[in-house]
Amino acid sequence: MDSIVTRFPPSPTGYLHVGGARTALFNWLYARHTGGRFVLRLEDTDVQRSTKASVEAIFDALAWLGIDWDDGPYYQTKRLDVYRSHIQKLLDSDCAYYCTCSPEDIEAMRKAATARGDKPRYNGRCRDKQRPFSDDTVVRFKAPRTGTTVIEDVVKGPIVFQNDELDDFIICRSDGMPMYNLAVVVDDVTMGINTVIRGDDHVNNTPKQILLYKALGAPLPVFAHVPMVLGSDRARLSKRHGAMSVTEYREMGYLPDAVLNYLVRLGWSHGDQEFFTREELIAKFSLEHIGKSAGVFDPNKLQALNADHIQAAAPETLADHLLPFLATRGVTAPDSAYLRAVIETLQTRSKTLVEMADGALFYFQEKVAYEEKAAQKFLKPAILEPLRLLIAQLDAQAVFTDASIESAFVQTMETAGLKLGKIAQPVRVALTGKTVSPGIFEIIKVLGKAQTLSRLQQAASFISARSD
Repeated sequence: MDSIVTRFPPSPTGYLHVGGARTALFNWLYARHTGGRFVLRLEDTDVQRSTKASVEAIFDALAWLGIDWDDGPYYQTKRLDVYRSHIQKLLDSDCAYYCTCSPEDIEAMRKAATARGDKPRYNGRCRDKQRPFSDDTVVRFKAPRTGTTVIEDVVKGPIVFQNDELDDFIICRSDGMPMYNLAVVVDDVTMGINTVIRGDDHVNNTPKQILLYKALGAPLPVFAHVPMVLGSDRARLSKRHGAMSVTEYREMGYLPDAVLNYLVRLGWSHGDQEFFTREELIAKFSLEHIGKSAGVFDPNKLQALNADHIQAAAPETLADHLLPFLATRGVTAPDSAYLRAVIETLQTRSKTLVEMADGALFYFQEKVAYEEKAAQKFLKPAILEPLRLLIAQLDAQAVFTDASIESAFVQTMETAGLKLGKIAQPVRVALTGKTVSPGIFEIIKVLGKAQTLSRLQQAASFISARSD
């Protein structure tokens, strides 16, 4: 086979949903794995529902996921002349014909077929009448009435359709707009698409498309129909199962690499491995390892995988993703080195970037805001003297290192006759305002000497004022 060429053809009638993103990902990964090309096109012939906003939303989601394309984007509405030339080719070769049957005629045919116990469908009334073109004609494909059409599917194996089950389907509406099956085939033929990876909800369209390929004298692509993504109740994934839009997961604080990792595992596997980097996915992806069973979307597993990716990511990478979340909370990071240090203390504690941003807020406060219960429990008069001792010990340290910070605490505990547990929580509340945070030694190193002493002195003043 020539170089692999795959495609992703979304309809711009809404956001990029989870199932569509997985389809895009499989096609992109296979193209990147094989050194082939990945084509993006917009199936926008539904002009009533297609919107520019949806187009931009799809572009935005793909960009966030890091799914880039080599050719396109192509728009079907800008290729009408291409479709019309191929429709004319089918008419000229007696593979298609004009049909003047009205919707009422079609409905009567279907009711009559149902009454006979047959499949309701068009009966071929205009098939051999050589109707001329007129404003009210549609174009129908002349489907074979005998034999079989076989899909040689990489995932599902051979799928056989009896041709007598197919009717003469419409390939062009009376307004000149091509129908889906015709436009898809013409696009794939003219763009050199030789590998079609898509959801198995398209299986019933495939025999019609195979017939069109053959009628146009074009080679068939490799077909891989992937099982659908289901919700926890094993029904087709929908809004009731949680967020459907890819960009919603960005807003919820997920990393794009984590979302990619999770999506690919909804239907593909490589042994028992669960965690994949983007580079590993490209290196290991293959059509042969796509499963035959539907993937079940589990938000809890996605969140756990996101936590793993946060923990594994370089702090500078996380910084780029975290900044927008800090900005919405009114925080401007003072410098990249400080932000990286902050992130390092939070990586093992954060399942999402939202959690990380919330957990980081105390690092950027000029004045610590104490949680009321935390202050009542730990900022008591009894801790005032040990706190002052700690301030003096830390102030005496020329630089803050793990050893110097530990030494200051040890000296304070020995002088005050306290164990670490008795002083650690009051110090934590003094530095962060909360009872849950990263390790206090980590926090002190990040805050630095001046900010640490300032916060401890603030706490001492707070205790003194409440004691008066």
